[in-house]
Amino acid sequence: MIRKLFKQMLVTQILSAMTVTLCMLIDSIMIGRFLGVDSMTAYGLSTPILLVFAAFGSLISAGVQVMCGKTMGTGDKEGTNACFTVSVVLAVAISVVGMIAVLGFTDPICTLLGAGKPSPDNTVFDLTKDYLRGFIIGAPAFIAAQIMVPYMQMSGSRVRLVVAVAAMTVGDIAFDILNVTVFKQGTFGMGLASSLSYYIAFFIGIAYFFKKNCIFKFRFSLCKAKVIARLVKDGIPTLINQVSLVFLTFVLNKILLDISGKHAVAAYSVISTVGNICYAFSSGIAAVALTLSSIFYADEDRTSLKKLVRIMCFFSVAICSVVTVVVLALANPMVTLFLNDLTAKDMAILGFRLFVLSLVPCALNTCFKNYYQGIERVRFTMFISVFQNFAFPALSAFILSRFLGVTGVWLGFVCGECLALAGISLIVFIKNRKFSVSTDTFAMLSVEFGSQDYVAYEASITKPEDVVQVSQAADEFCKNHGVSEKTSSIIALSIEEMANNIVAHGFKGKKDHSIDVRVMLKNGSPVLRLRDNCAGFDPVKYLELHEDDDPVAHIGIRMVIKLVKDANYVNSLGLNNLTLSL
Repeated sequence: MIRKLFKQMLVTQILSAMTVTLCMLIDSIMIGRFLGVDSMTAYGLSTPILLVFAAFGSLISAGVQVMCGKTMGTGDKEGTNACFTVSVVLAVAISVVGMIAVLGFTDPICTLLGAGKPSPDNTVFDLTKDYLRGFIIGAPAFIAAQIMVPYMQMSGSRVRLVVAVAAMTVGDIAFDILNVTVFKQGTFGMGLASSLSYYIAFFIGIAYFFKKNCIFKFRFSLCKAKVIARLVKDGIPTLINQVSLVFLTFVLNKILLDISGKHAVAAYSVISTVGNICYAFSSGIAAVALTLSSIFYADEDRTSLKKLVRIMCFFSVAICSVVTVVVLALANPMVTLFLNDLTAKDMAILGFRLFVLSLVPCALNTCFKNYYQGIERVRFTMFISVFQNFAFPALSAFILSRFLGVTGVWLGFVCGECLALAGISLIVFIKNRKFSVSTDTFAMLSVEFGSQDYVAYEASITKPEDVVQVSQAADEFCKNHGVSEKTSSIIALSIEEMANNIVAHGFKGKKDHSIDVRVMLKNGSPVLRLRDNCAGFDPVKYLELHEDDDPVAHIGIRMVIKLVKDANYVNSLGLNNLTLSL
């Protein structure tokens, strides 16, 4: 089921990762083709500010993935709603403060970014200022779009995500065309076009949160300092990751300006913009890894975590290898979409081809970084963020540029990613005190995790005949581990009744359905968890709603709920999760 779930989440997560970058890509094409090199340079210089807002959005988004992954994994509905409430409040606060800061200090910000000082002959300064003012109008929607993604992913609203991204893309293209052909507002119009398209995605996405069946509820009373601190703490590694990218962009712009002037900065702007679309594949894979690792870690599911490491590495190499080959073949026509200037174009084509060689190691680094964040190895995650996204590529670019000029800067990307991957592997080998590339080694789970504190029986049901077999095996497992005959029988009965109910009503249509059964014995207390990928169904709430029905009706569910000490249901990632404690 993990592999199926990973693939189901992957497409929408990749598209979601593009929400921040698609508008930037479209703006970059339109600016390069219709507004010229000066405007393209201004756009490139503005990028660090865009990344700052993306960093704060990613901080909250990652905090949501980790915190909600844990609360939903344990069935803590109040904790989930507290996370939702806090994330909304933080998004509003950051948007307002950010807008005031950029609008109030636009001139010094442009100078700091490298656009020089305002003067009648400094066109780049004015163009940079105009783009920032147009973009900042959409800051609230820009941040909100990032935050809505994990919530909609966890609720299984993947179709709405795809629709929102598609509408945003079409809207930005339409607004950009209107800007260059009708309104002719230059870089300000381009920034404003992005803002309007982000609002389109925002309004499509936010409609879900007003639906009656929305599993996330805003409760202002749940907005407490300790919840804010927890969410921020969970998101700090991702913030460091994004801030590192901001510093890298700033440093590389400085190096390129010193070496080759505005043409090199324009070329880098194209590379970074298209590169962000390429990065969306690795970011999407890594985002799925973060969500699932948080849930499995909270569930102390060692087996699933090891499977997750293997699956995320496979998809990282497979998908990003294909992307690399495609981009190498199409680098020339892709760059031509952005630039007419021959000098900047030649730089960008070579740079793009060298840049994409970093995609596979980048995907592996990003996945490990998110996975380690999900299993609470926060310091390791921070180490990877700083060295992958700033220290190694910046140092490589600086050293190589002394000998190879602009080409050395482009080589800095692949050198930086390879050094980061080598660093991760070295630390993993040292921590495990052995040289091995197995999933066990890179899972980085302590010996005690999921093994000494409890024992577990795990099985999957994919067809009706499996139900009795799994039920009997679970009964035998419990008896062999000291569980009383009565309790063992209740566990077996619960599996049989609930699984048969799921098979009868959920195993319909062409979709491959399955039920993951897990019996955990911890400190002498058995816990049974049933997880299936069928249509959403809460047996606990269903029984409450039909309490006054004929006692014979729904007899299987009634019997199981009465026999167990506690029954908890949560729908997470589009999966039904029922936990029964005895």
